[in-house]
Amino acid sequence: MGLSETSQDTAPRAAEPLSLGEIVENGLCIGCGLCCSIADPGTVEMVMTPEGRERPKARQALDRSTLAKINAVCPGTRIAGPPAAAFNAELTDIVWGPAERLVLGRAGDPTVRFVGSGGGVLTALGQFLLSSGRVKSVLHVAASRSQPMRNERRLSFDAASVLEGAGSRYGPAATLLDFGDILDRGEPFALIAKPCDITAVRNLALLDPRVDEYMRYALAFVCGGASDLSKSEQVLQRFGLCEDELTLFRYRGHGNPGVNRIETRDRRAFEITYRQLWEDEDKWMIQPRCKICPDAIGQVADIAVHDAWLNGGPAVENEPLNSIIVRSGRGLELFDAAVEAGALVIKRETDIAEISELQSHQVRKRRAVWARLKGMEIAGRPVPFVTDLALADCAAQNSLAENLAEGRGARERARRGRLGEAPAVPREGKGGQSC
Repeated sequence: MGLSETSQDTAPRAAEPLSLGEIVENGLCIGCGLCCSIADPGTVEMVMTPEGRERPKARQALDRSTLAKINAVCPGTRIAGPPAAAFNAELTDIVWGPAERLVLGRAGDPTVRFVGSGGGVLTALGQFLLSSGRVKSVLHVAASRSQPMRNERRLSFDAASVLEGAGSRYGPAATLLDFGDILDRGEPFALIAKPCDITAVRNLALLDPRVDEYMRYALAFVCGGASDLSKSEQVLQRFGLCEDELTLFRYRGHGNPGVNRIETRDRRAFEITYRQLWEDEDKWMIQPRCKICPDAIGQVADIAVHDAWLNGGPAVENEPLNSIIVRSGRGLELFDAAVEAGALVIKRETDIAEISELQSHQVRKRRAVWARLKGMEIAGRPVPFVTDLALADCAAQNSLAENLAEGRGARERARRGRLGEAPAVPREGKGGQSC
């Protein structure tokens, strides 16, 4: 597959759709769960794999029509940038995409600021959407009530439920597992999710008009990559704990960034700092799909939010603050209303140069992805069909040597199977560590 001469960044794949197994085993799956909602009820299940990833597994053979629809919406096979009609923004940057406004800000409510992971902006927006009557519900991710180290999709109908889900949740999350059921409700809702989840839903909107009718707002956090559950299990091993002892596993929050805090049924508590949690970059256990993500910055969200830390990481506890990228006209209307109501507070305006410094790793990734995808292609691996994300233009900001190094590295990793995954099989037992 080579580059086309149109707005496409990678050319479309062959007509035969990939099976679920091929999507997973080629490292394209991110575990969003939308394929479960696309297939007939009961034909696809999400399983927790031995590697600590939520992955779809077909219980029976899927027909070609179903696979074609899954391929059309899957954020591992099709990744589209912002459509000009909905994202005709004041500013467009090659790396950062469209922006109506760039500000540093925080939640107006001090409790939301404290509980949230940075400045509490996404939590505050979710609460404001409900209190203002703009939506009936907010779809987001929260800690599982029964297995607090894990994540579950949450449909919140009030501000208290949104606040309960505040704070970053590292690890697998099948946010779109029952997305069809949410559309069946026939009520306006908002989605707060990873950029790839929002990509999936935007893909679905091309097939199902109910998405644009009922999903009034899509809000994203700028994503550093979805980690495996095994990353969290390493933390338990540090303290000699097992998962079924836990009553709390808070990755961060209660400060900016706050500590990773664990509480057990026998009332013991353990903490490590954010720096300690992520100190060894070689053990981050980021999922393969994240390493070739062309849009971790939420270009198709109405508003995208990220941490406002120099070089992408805090040295100490910082003031509660987020960088806010307002991307669409709809997002701008929401942002202005939230500020007017006091749900959000602006500290000051920012610009592309500053957010590039705050999130320098995102700039490097955007510039690297085109060459990585070409390297995978040369190795004979399927790659996503990517459009309107300026990948070639981002790569042009690198030197030829840099692009060659990225491409050759991806080619060799793909040939050795390091960009793929094992077939999706469930863990033994309850699906996790137990005592």
